[in-house]
Amino acid sequence: MTLFAELGLRYPIIQAPMAGVQDSALALAVTRAGALGSLPAAMLSLATLREELTRLAASGEGPFNINFFCHRQEAPDPAAQARWLQRLAPYYDEYGVRDTAGTAAPSRAPFNAEHAAMVAEFKPAVVSFHFGLPEPELLARVKASGAKVFASATTVAEARWLADHGADAVIAQGLEAGGHRGHFLEDDLSLQQGTFSLLPQIVEAVRLPVIAAGRGIRAALALGASAVQLGTAFLCCHEATTSALHRAALHSPAGQHTALTTLFSGRPARGIVNRLMRELGPLSEDVPAFPHASGALAPLRSAAEQRGDTGCSPLWAGQNVSGCRDWSVAELISRWVKEAGLAEVMPI
Repeated sequence: MTLFAELGLRYPIIQAPMAGVQDSALALAVTRAGALGSLPAAMLSLATLREELTRLAASGEGPFNINFFCHRQEAPDPAAQARWLQRLAPYYDEYGVRDTAGTAAPSRAPFNAEHAAMVAEFKPAVVSFHFGLPEPELLARVKASGAKVFASATTVAEARWLADHGADAVIAQGLEAGGHRGHFLEDDLSLQQGTFSLLPQIVEAVRLPVIAAGRGIRAALALGASAVQLGTAFLCCHEATTSALHRAALHSPAGQHTALTTLFSGRPARGIVNRLMRELGPLSEDVPAFPHASGALAPLRSAAEQRGDTGCSPLWAGQNVSGCRDWSVAELISRWVKEAGLAEVMPI
């Protein structure tokens, strides 16, 4: 029995966890449709995470993936914060922003003991990690809960490292994927490859199930993937919480132009190119270390969006937005199953 049949999935499809544009409603809809729904936990307070996990557990729909970041949290650098505020000052003036109270507040928390305790309590079928794996003691607590551990790799070296350090499956994240890059061994973006170049190399390098992040289900499975993880295409689903402005950008010609940027968090992430990325440069040296860049942008983003302006907003998306449809999750997954000719992993 394959890992994905063991999990009770009907189809080898995983919904990518997407912080800021979803809650448990999307994950529930995906699992209900026979795939693996995911909940992003890194930006949730412990109280909100408990509420969401309670909702998932009470649904009885099936297996879920809970996703965490496991970066090393650095203390804010006052000098870097000051430089960043100075760089943003013209935009603050333009949009009439005076409130900088949130500039020191990180918005993303790495996996910690409180998170591990919640995993032990709710026992999700899968716990996935971005930016490597947590410390061995914390990882052992996750595994003791019975959860399968998935983690993202952006290079073959990272895939091997994950296999050697306790992952049960590797997510091959190609360069075209939307949102944050999951790299953790090297910051050099020149080492990053597209999914269909990276995927077969990882399949050959590790003896674990490999999940291809990105579109092209039939092609990914033909190249040796055991499952496919999809994110961008879910952004316009009825069950997503994606804002109207973000949805409009995805449907516009602008949605066809994405780039990696550090402006919105301090780590490279792929999103639709907007005013801030064009004028400051997508990979600016003025940005504070992850995750401290986002605090200074929060009031600016809010002021701009109140005017219907997404020029200061992170519009995460992969390179291919053509699959974004204003459909229900069930309709979208049904279309993928038919197009790819998928057989059920575990028929019901």
